[in-house]
Amino acid sequence: MEIRHNWTAKEVDTLFNLPFMDLLFQAQQVHREYHPANKVQVSTLLSIKTGACPEDCKYCPQSARYRTDVERERLMEVEQVLSAAEKARSSGATRFCMGAAWKNPHERDMPHLIRMIEGVKSMGLETCMTLGMLTPDQADELAVAGLDYYNHNLDTSPEYYGNIITTRTYQDRLDTLSHVRDAGMKICSGGIIGMGESARDRIGLLMELANLPQHPESVPINMLVKVAGTPLEEAEDVDPFDFIRIIAVARIMMPGSAVRLSAGRENMNDQTQTLCFMAGANSIFYGCKLLTTPNPGEDRDMMLFDRLGINRIESSQKPDQIEEASLMAQVAQQVAARPTEDDIFYDATR
Repeated sequence: MEIRHNWTAKEVDTLFNLPFMDLLFQAQQVHREYHPANKVQVSTLLSIKTGACPEDCKYCPQSARYRTDVERERLMEVEQVLSAAEKARSSGATRFCMGAAWKNPHERDMPHLIRMIEGVKSMGLETCMTLGMLTPDQADELAVAGLDYYNHNLDTSPEYYGNIITTRTYQDRLDTLSHVRDAGMKICSGGIIGMGESARDRIGLLMELANLPQHPESVPINMLVKVAGTPLEEAEDVDPFDFIRIIAVARIMMPGSAVRLSAGRENMNDQTQTLCFMAGANSIFYGCKLLTTPNPGEDRDMMLFDRLGINRIESSQKPDQIEEASLMAQVAQQVAARPTEDDIFYDATR
């Protein structure tokens, strides 16, 4: 299976309409050609700044435009983030993702974000952030600090996008992905299924991702988590087999990418998740919470992994490197705890 960037709608539609077993068989063949069998990469996601987002994404309980149970929280202190990262590493995560409910980070935020990246990186963890839109200069700053991945989802097809979001354009999202790539960081970008989109929109989303000049290294596929107070709280449920098909088609179209079984796992039974792994999913978010929505606990995931014979992908660092990184992390926490002149005047409440 060659890596392509010229998929047509007809080709993708043909994949979606294969007999279910044939599609899974083909996806698993592609998966084993590019990835080790029975291995899953585990990430942990932390909300470092919650709520009061000015965007109007109809799926998001953090939007200031909707009345949900999400409480506004200021940007977390660096030492709090590092403590959470250490806990994630101890639980087996190899990548620590940090998300802020912003349209874009302000310049006053950057020094704090950089200190978070440096502290998490020193623990031997891969680092990822999702902060909204970035300028080229901001992307460069994050890359220099050591950020490995930047998450910026396309969410849906270009044609359906305006039904979900009006406060930024599809091109805005593509521009941010371009800035991230130009800065030398890896891209994490995927979409959300179950927002009322058509089969054609699902095809359009995967085409946008697969026809980028370079495939995203990580492709999260989210099933909508319906939250009371958001415009999509009454959205129709997604058929599990349709969701599994999307995982399989994503695997075939982007063979070298990690396909992440992301939000919505709390509402999936073990059989659905198992078929997603069979279809080529090889990454998950680990921990009881994804930003503000529920996620299966570590114990449930490990029980399923044991039953399936799946192993977590371990850190690429050697034990002595990890021990050294842990000592560096302790120093970083001590340094981060010291207030700077900027901290004294910094107001992260927005």
